Amino acid sequence: MAKTILITGATSGFGKACAEYFAANGWQLILTGRRSERLEQLKEQLGTSVQQIISLDVGERERVFEKLGALKNIDVLLNNAGLALGLEPSWEVNIDDWETMVDTNIKGLMYCTRALLPQMVKRNSGHIVNIGSTAGDWPYPGANVYGGTKAFVQQFSRNLRADLLGSKVRVTNLAPGMAESEFSKVRYKGDVEQAAKVYQGAEALRPEDIAETVFWIVNRPAHVNINAIEVMSVDQAWGPLAVHRGKG
Repeated sequence: MAKTILITGATSGFGKACAEYFAANGWQLILTGRRSERLEQLKEQLGTSVQQIISLDVGERERVFEKLGALKNIDVLLNNAGLALGLEPSWEVNIDDWETMVDTNIKGLMYCTRALLPQMVKRNSGHIVNIGSTAGDWPYPGANVYGGTKAFVQQFSRNLRADLLGSKVRVTNLAPGMAESEFSKVRYKGDVEQAAKVYQGAEALRPEDIAETVFWIVNRPAHVNINAIEVMSVDQAWGPLAVHRGKG
């Protein structure tokens, strides 16, 4: 029997690539996203692999529980929906951007997990894969709240596994580094030219790289839990510690 994966934020980037990859490998899909037109297009593209599409903003608590709470026999929940907004220093940032990142990256992930986890525990089977970020481990200027939300994803994933000890439900935090998708276009609020500069002269990760990694994670033997994976392009690494030399 084909397994079923529910993918949040399935209309672009990692989510769309995962939908395409899992469909090509015989999985059944339940896809959510805010853009209903793109969901319809994806359903048409992937055909009978798509069990259901759900137009959904994961930050809307009541709607998440209404739409996802009734679902059964979900083998994998891919908490992919997330975003970064802006790169301003923390004293200049638009506070609405901070709240949007918290609502999506933290609250949305919590809501979807809480809606689906009870049926996984009851079945004693399932896998939650949370898309974190290297920004959850490694700070950089302008990442302020975005990095904080992804640090939450990492620690939440660890604590879920602690809660689930004794069950067969698995939890993974997958933390990509720089990846070329709509991520930077969203961060720069539609400024395509500015977004392109992020990747200029470097070969970033592609959404397909993350899709292949997710597929590998969820297809480990049932007794194996991949706690966390951090993935970067070879054109990205950690920099030296910053030192301000304003004196002298």
